[in-house]
Order: sequence, then structure tokens, then C-alpha cells
Amino acid sequence: MKNIFFYLTFFLFCITSCKNKPTEKVNTDSSNNKWWKEAVVYQIYPRSFKDSDGDGVGDLKGIISKLDYIKSLGIDVVWLNPIFSSPNDDNGYDISDYRGIMKEFGTMNDFDALLKGMHERGIKLVLDLVANHSSSEHEWFKESRSSRTNPYRDYYHWWPAEKGKPAHRWSFFDVNADAWMYDSATNAYYLHYFSRKQPDLNWENPKVRKEIFDMMNFWFDKGVDGFRMDVIPFISKDTTFPELPKEYNGDMVAYYANGPHLHEYLKEMNKEVLSKHNVMSVAEGAGVTAATAHNFVDEDRNELNMLYHFEGVSYGYVDGKFKTPDPNGYKLVGFKEIYSKWDSIFSNKGWGTIYLGNHDQPRMVTRWGNDAPEFREPSSKMLTTFLLTMRATPYYYFGDELGMSNIKFDKIEDYNDIETKNHYILLQTQKGDIKQFLEAAKISARDNGRTPFQWDATANAGFTTGTPWLKVNPNYKNVNVAAEVGNVNSCLSYFKKAVQLRKNNKVLVYGKYELLDKENPKVYAYTRGEGADKILVVLNFTKEKIDWALPVGLAIDKTPLLNNYQTFSASDAIELQPYQALVLKVK
Repeated sequence: MKNIFFYLTFFLFCITSCKNKPTEKVNTDSSNNKWWKEAVVYQIYPRSFKDSDGDGVGDLKGIISKLDYIKSLGIDVVWLNPIFSSPNDDNGYDISDYRGIMKEFGTMNDFDALLKGMHERGIKLVLDLVANHSSSEHEWFKESRSSRTNPYRDYYHWWPAEKGKPAHRWSFFDVNADAWMYDSATNAYYLHYFSRKQPDLNWENPKVRKEIFDMMNFWFDKGVDGFRMDVIPFISKDTTFPELPKEYNGDMVAYYANGPHLHEYLKEMNKEVLSKHNVMSVAEGAGVTAATAHNFVDEDRNELNMLYHFEGVSYGYVDGKFKTPDPNGYKLVGFKEIYSKWDSIFSNKGWGTIYLGNHDQPRMVTRWGNDAPEFREPSSKMLTTFLLTMRATPYYYFGDELGMSNIKFDKIEDYNDIETKNHYILLQTQKGDIKQFLEAAKISARDNGRTPFQWDATANAGFTTGTPWLKVNPNYKNVNVAAEVGNVNSCLSYFKKAVQLRKNNKVLVYGKYELLDKENPKVYAYTRGEGADKILVVLNFTKEKIDWALPVGLAIDKTPLLNNYQTFSASDAIELQPYQALVLKVK
């Protein structure tokens, strides 16, 4: 857009950016400030980021070729989904060699070059630790299943068939939802909380723990900066495998997350590995509740740095139906309650995280915003504002900075994800409502967040010269890096600006959070900081124009620090456009 409006907009952008200067002192005591608290984490799903060799699968060299783009975002940490050797039953979460690189992704030399390139640009690299289970093609499991007397037998959980089938355990990815798989080779059942090709490791065996800790040290010695720990609350089991205790009332996830020796093992991990390195550790907190969260992350516990919960992203689904969104949409008041509660949990001790999308979730703008053409951009920017102005380490999923949206497949054949495909088979067996399932999957299925990254308007969005492993979203011709990088009003430019605002204003990292107008069903408003260091955030979560009344006694600077529209009007009330987001200095 080469006209007077472009240059005027750019001029206004520069003026606003200049106002993003650091606020005054936030903490009198900075002794508990940590780099991982102040970081913005950018998650990359390697299969879908950039393909360098035309095989249709993203790879390490592809990421290396885009390091300058990653640097330009202003982020601090990259979290990579698993890149280890794997037969890909669950896209890398079934590891066959913890010290090898998946052939589709490249070589160890490629990894070393990637790590070096990131560190040269001031970016830290965090890997995925998948230690609750391995692949069934791991040498440990091959040995384990070969005989009952094999030295590796106790690396996994086995149950002799002559004792009868053990008490039921749910499997997330099994076509029968059964976590016990019969293996005729030794006339025994093995445990798999996930796919049949993902047998659970036996952490009760100290040899297994040593193997995992040695592997972690191997990667830390190479210079890796941390681990995101996949379903780490599940590692401890009651190996008598009793019937599910009554207090769990069938809630397998909560039961899995409360193993008898869980915290012993995490303390041991900290002692043997984490305490020896200046690294970041984050638990995928499946099954973790407000009552148990501090057991993982309090500094005096000597376990992990932080965890992320599922309460937020699980909100708005119909009870009892697999990932089926409420047809009436989610309620903003409940959304606010969840995130305010989790802020309060870590307000004085420990540290939280915040995210709205990742490889296990659909696209942020489709799930929580509005992906209709006229609202996709403003609602995407509004959600970005929320993530980057809350008191927690933000985890931001690749592609969301462009406003990428769900692909919404019509046919099961288009899906790649084991979770979706196996649940479809389970529903067929149970004669369930297949049509309803496929409609729900258009909103909630994991593959919606895994479609290839949209680099430009050329074939396959510039992701690959071959056939992509998963279809590219057809909107790539308009939603892509090339179209957005030079546009100061784009989602991409807005994300960079929001990141910089957070960096320049530590009050957005450490400052007190206070929810305003709690029962408002359309507007999410809150302040960060207090006294002279206070910032107001106002978010319109609807497609309506709204007048939001300023709280009595709250005076604001009339020049926004951040605004996803070019317009702003306020007196006693702020006039909000559809999905408008405002960050304002409080006088």
C-alpha cells in the first residue's frame, strides 16, 4: 500500500513505539528475577516450519534458514517439539533413540549448527523431554519384550497374563481406550497410557531414572537451555495397579498425575541434573490442580521452574463429549475466573505460564477469537495482547503471529493425528455420532495447529517444493510472512510491537495483576502494577462495539502504549471497536 495513508500510519506507529519506554522501578528486590520469567517463548513444530529438501517435512536445516526471521520476532527462547529418532507413530512423541536425531529432520551436525546459530543470535533453545514413555521400537523395549528374564524387562510395566488382566487403565490414543496391551511373546500385558507403540517406562526402576538423567545431561552438555517435560506428572505409578480409588471417580488424568513417588523422582532429577545447569524446566501439567501446583514449582521444593495447566484450554467444551465445543461458545466470565485464579496461585510464590495454542491445541484465533475474514486480524491481535500482558511466562505458538487459523478438514482422511484418527475408529466401534465428531474436530482437532507455516503466496505457502505432509491452509495466499512483514498494521508487526512493549515494561512481567469489572460478559479488563507503575489492559472479546466505563478514580494517559486499531476515544468511558485491545498507562 504505497500511498499517503501508508506513510501516515507508519509515522503514527513510530511515535507510539517511542512511547514504549521502560516504566520506573517495579521491584525493590530483584533477587528472585530470573531470565526464564522474563522470556517470551516461541514454540516451533519442526515438521511444519520449513522444509529444506523437498520431502514435504520440515527439518532442522529449514529452521536454520529462518533464524533471522525468528530473531526478528524479538523472542528469547525457542521450544522445539521432539526432534529425536522416532518411527513417528505420534509425530516424534514416540522416541526410539534419545540421543539421535530423526532422519527426516537431519543429523546431529545439523542440530549443532542450529544450536550455534540460535546462541549467536541471543536465542535460547529448549527441547522436549518425553520420558513417561518411549517408542516400542526403542532397543530397551525390544529387549524388554524378548523374555521375562531379560535385563531390560523392568524398564517397562509388565503384568503376567496368568494373573488375569490387571485393573483398567485408560489410554488416550488406543483404538479401544485400553492402556493394557497383550503381548504373546511372553504371555503378558504391557502398560501404555498413550498409543500401543508408546509403552510406559518404569520409573520405579533406578536404572531407568539414571538412563533419563544421563540423557538429559548429554543434551545440557551440548549447550541446550532447558526442557519442556511431556506429561511428566504421569511418571510415577502404583505398581500393584489396584482398582481406581473411589476419590478419583473415574478421573484417570488426575489419578495419573498423583503417583506415590512423583516428587521424589523430580527432586532426584533436580539434584542429579537440573541444579547443575542454568536452565529452564517446565512441566506439561496434565492433571495438576491449584492444590498441587506448588508441589512442582516452589523454589524451596527443588524440583522444576514452572508448569502449564490445562484448565484454560480445556474450558468451553461440552462435558462428556470428546473435545466438542459448546455450540453457544465459551463464557468470558468463566475464562476470566480461570486465568485470574491461576495468577493468584503464583502471586506470592512459584511462577506460572500462559498460552492459548500449541501443538496439542487448535489455532488460537479460531478457538478463542473469531476467524471470520473481517475479524481474524483484530481478534488475533487482541489475544496476543492478552498473552503478552499477563503475569506469567508467555508461550506463543508459531504461526499465531501471522493470525493463522484452523484448516477445518471435512474428511477423516485429511487428518494425520493419531488422537483424531483413533477416536474416530473408537466412535465407529461404539456407533457414535461421526458427523458431530467431524464438525467438532474442525474447531478442536490438533492438526488444525499443525498445518505448514505460511511463508509466502507461492505454491505450498513456500513451506516445501514437494508434497507437504499435511495440507496447507488455503488462506495462505493472504495470510503469510511476505504479505505481513512490510505492513505495519499486520498481525506480525503487532506481535513484534507487543513483545517489545513487554520487554520495555517490566511491570508487565512482575507487576501485580488486578481484575476489573469481573462480571462483564464482553470485556476483560485488568491492571498490572500499582502506584506510579500501573498499566491498564482492556480487551473486547466480542464483535460488537462497546462503551466500557472507566472505574471511578482511574485516570489514563490518552496515548495508548498498544492499540490494535488506529482509533481511540475515551472520556468517562472507552469506546471499543470489535475485538479492540488497548494497553494504557495509568496516571
